[in-house]
Amino acid sequence: MKISEFQIKDVVNVSDGKRLGNIGDIEINLTTGKIEAVIISGNGRVLGFFGKDEEIIIPWKNIIKIGQDVILVRYKGTNELIGEQTEV
Repeated sequence: MKISEFQIKDVVNVSDGKRLGNIGDIEINLTTGKIEAVIISGNGRVLGFFGKDEEIIIPWKNIIKIGQDVILVRYKGTNELIGEQTEV
């Protein structure tokens, strides 16, 4: 799969169903040649430079499924824990 094909897919968190954004970059282990993580740029950025939104780094092991249109990931934000249930 090409990186450009990766970048057009929506990234969705399976923990809460939220769309996190699109992949802006990837981290590659230069020794093994394997992808270590994907980086989702914040929504307010222009070409990755301007804006105050922070990047979201998703370790490769947290990618659950890469579909035709969507990449499903398990991501915990700074204030939530995976597996913790919230009251509705």
